[in-house]
Amino acid sequence: MLNAIYSLPNIVLLLVGGMLVDRFGAASMMVWTAIICLAGTALTAFSLDFWNMAAGRLLFGIGAETFNIATMTAVVKYFSGRNLAFAVGASIAIGRAGAYSADMSPTWFSAAYAQGWRPPLVIATVLAATSVAAAAIYWWIDYKRGHADPNAGRDVKPISLRGISSFGPAYWYLLVLCVLWYSVIFAFRSTFSIKYFQHAHGLDLAAAGAINAWVFLAALFTTPAFGWLCDRTGRYAPLLAFGALLLPISIAVMALSHGSLWVGTVLIGVSFSLVPAVMWPLTAKLVPEARLGIALGLMWVVQNAGMAGANLVAGWLNDTYGASAANPAGYQPMMLYFFISSALGFVFALMLWRSAGQRHHEAITHGQ
Repeated sequence: MLNAIYSLPNIVLLLVGGMLVDRFGAASMMVWTAIICLAGTALTAFSLDFWNMAAGRLLFGIGAETFNIATMTAVVKYFSGRNLAFAVGASIAIGRAGAYSADMSPTWFSAAYAQGWRPPLVIATVLAATSVAAAAIYWWIDYKRGHADPNAGRDVKPISLRGISSFGPAYWYLLVLCVLWYSVIFAFRSTFSIKYFQHAHGLDLAAAGAINAWVFLAALFTTPAFGWLCDRTGRYAPLLAFGALLLPISIAVMALSHGSLWVGTVLIGVSFSLVPAVMWPLTAKLVPEARLGIALGLMWVVQNAGMAGANLVAGWLNDTYGASAANPAGYQPMMLYFFISSALGFVFALMLWRSAGQRHHEAITHGQ
């Protein structure tokens, strides 16, 4: 419950968070959401009973995902038109480093963990306070820069859903791809891959964990590199389609091959690095900057719903077909489901590529 309660409010509140970022600006929302995260972390760390801990986790979830939208919007604001994909890739890589550090924290802070559950959460609270300080510094930099900007006093648009209707077909193709791709890669990697590697391929727990962790570690370095490649070539849609294609190929390789898993995991690692490095800067190019917050919020709402649904469907398939170490063939329906979903994602990537090509042709035809 403590883990799930983080995500529950965001199925609805992410869209509201995106509208708030559009209305009040990325810098201000970064500060306020970082404060909410700090309050939630502190409440969890210093609670005396379970329900106060749960309230702290709920508060943290409310703040954290909108903080992510504000951070992405801030990156786009400062790097739009120059090295945007590289900047977004670097931002994602820093997030991957945070996730990797959290996984390594029992080793790095073993003395704190040895004292019980509270000391590690106190360390987390200190990190959350550091985040508030960093957000406040960014707000000050943005404030000073805004005073020097003659357009800083422009009117902000009111909170509204009306701007969604103006998004072109390419955005909606990208949204569907986002749902399908993220639901497969996170449901497989985060929930089912360890058991699948053990039961279907005979790995022990340590080996299965190591081969799964390499995907995150590789993304630290390759995501900015792919972002840099996008900036240099400008070929967002083809690169996105290529990254989306690698996911069903990797699923098929792992499902059909009885040899080494490294080929499949390398392919999934490249897809895991390439698709986010292209998807989020491309979103910024497909929607007006004034509506970027709500565009990201809508994508993350359906992304969270898709990931929840994929976990439930895959789990139901494993239960129905008796997937286990004694029956590794029972995992095949799950892998087929992941393959079909990711292949559909590739189809929508192709539709996006075609739509982007048509827009480019029309711009040339009209002399734009």
